[in-house]
This record gives sequence, C-alpha cells and structure tokens, in this order.
Amino acid sequence: MAKDEIILGIETSCDETAAAIVKNGTELLSNVVASQIESHKRFGGVVPEIASRHHVEQITIVIEEAMKEAGVGFEDLTAIAVTEGPGLVGALLIGVNSAKALALAHGIPLVAVHHIAGHIYANRLIEPMEFPLLALVVSGGHTELIYMAEHGSFEIIGETRDDAAGEAYDKVARTLKLPYPGGPHIDQMAQEGEPTIDLPRAWLEPDSYDFSFSGLKSAVINTLHNATQRGEEIAPNDLAASFQESVIDVLVEKTYRAAEAYDVKQVVVAGGVAANKGLRERLTERFESTDIKLSIPPLWLCTDNAAMIAAAGSIEYNKGRRADMKLNGNPGLDLEAF
Repeated sequence: MAKDEIILGIETSCDETAAAIVKNGTELLSNVVASQIESHKRFGGVVPEIASRHHVEQITIVIEEAMKEAGVGFEDLTAIAVTEGPGLVGALLIGVNSAKALALAHGIPLVAVHHIAGHIYANRLIEPMEFPLLALVVSGGHTELIYMAEHGSFEIIGETRDDAAGEAYDKVARTLKLPYPGGPHIDQMAQEGEPTIDLPRAWLEPDSYDFSFSGLKSAVINTLHNATQRGEEIAPNDLAASFQESVIDVLVEKTYRAAEAYDVKQVVVAGGVAANKGLRERLTERFESTDIKLSIPPLWLCTDNAAMIAAAGSIEYNKGRRADMKLNGNPGLDLEAF
C-alpha cells in the first residue's frame, strides 16, 4: 500500500505567518495562521520591517503548532513547500530560510511555490479542479485572469494596468477614514447602501481582459472632495455601494466573457478580495445559468494561509520539481515563467 503524501506548507509573503499540513494534496490536517493586522492597523497598511520581525518571532511556534495539530513528525513528511514569491522580500526570507533549515536538517525534499499559484490551489482543498479552467485572482496586490490548460500551467490573459482591486478598496477606505484593512469595511457598508452615485467602469479595449481601477479610485476621491467644497453631504454607505458596484461589474463581466471565449469547464476565484460578499453573490448569479462550474473557496481560504501553499506544493512535488539550498526569496517572481 502506497504511503500517504504529507506536505508541510510555509507561508510568510506579507503579514501572516502560516504553516499547514496537507495529506495527498487535498486533505487538510492542520492550518495555523498568526495574523499581524493589529500591529499594522495604526499605520494604515503593512510596514515591511515590522512584518519581518513578527515572522521571526512566530515562525517556529506556528510550524510546531501545525505539526502538533496534525499529529505528524518530521519523519512523516514527504516534502516541505514554501512561498518563494512574490511578496515582501524580508518577509519571504523568513519562510524560505526556515524551510531550507528544516529540509537540510531532516533530509526532506524542498519545494518552492508561487504565491498566486497557492491562492488558485486553495480551491483544490474544497473540490477537484477541472481543466481547462479560468482563475480570477483578486487581492491587495493582484488582479488577474489566468487560463490553466492543466495542473501547473499558467497563462495570464488579463491583468491590472494600475491599482489592483484590493489596493483600490484600501485607498477608498482611507478616503472614507475607515480602518485597515479597508476591504471588509467597504463590503459591509455596501450591503447597507444603495449604488446611487454614477462612477466610471474601465472596460478598456473591446477585446481586452485587462483591468484598471486607478480612475475609479480617483473618481471616488473627487466626488467626496467636490461635495465637501459645495457643502453637501454624501452618504458613506451609498458611496461604498456605488464603488463596489463599479468594481464588481467589471470583474464579473470580464471573467464571464473570458470563460466563454476560452471554453473552460470551471472558473475558480482566489485571493483576499474573493472573500467579498458582493463579488461572491454576483459571480454566483452570473454563472448559475451556464454549464461552467464556479468554485469560490470559503472565507478562511481566501486570505493568505499555508494550506494553499501545501496544496500547490503537492502539484510541484509530483511534477518532480525540487528546490535546493540556493533558494531565495523572490519578490518579483513571474507566474508564467515559474
């Protein structure tokens, strides 16, 4: 009888220190995340030096807890998967060097994982992936449409030309004087408001799957400033609803158009903004009358975690890809070249 594949995943690309154990690529045995949101909240965003310091303090504790929770020892591990990039270089180095040290000390194969591939493969922990598929990746730093013909194959067919969707959310939230991270607050306010304010939608060229949210962000800021100068008051909930409606209209329509054009069997959603209630509802409505399967991970798998890194690491491991002790943090790692 074949021995189970047990992979330790490690993720430290930004402000979450995370470790997880995944069995046979799909079965989650443990998933431990130490969040730093409270430390960065007063700065209105992630401070790289503070993030790195917290990773140093938490990494050993988090790995030990994940292994204890899963009931496994280093002798049980098939491989160690770690985020190589993209991300904050100082933060990445903590995870990479921890993974290298453990792999070297215990003679365990080391696997490098692309952070965005991890977000996509979070879906594999919920249900099987059917190819060809289209991934909509929406997070603080990324907004991309990625075509996958098979496991481990990534073709970016659309991406943001300026602000990512999550970045636009955070900037609008700051304008509305909301705490960091702004996305969940905007989403909650949007549920209570009405999209009564006319804001732009950047469709770009007719055949383009690219995105642009910089103009929308500027339109929100100008709308607020102009109203203030005229002594008028804009209902914050309505402004949040109008902003969110504009973002979601473009994300959903471009995803649907691409899914039809590329004749995919499945659309998977990934990244922190995939937790947005409005986006989840609209995508579900748009695809429910089609033959295309829509997969949206649960909220706890949308934000950064190590379970997704272990799931993606399983694919890399089974493709025979191994990293060596030269592995380094790569903040600009390219997905298509990965």
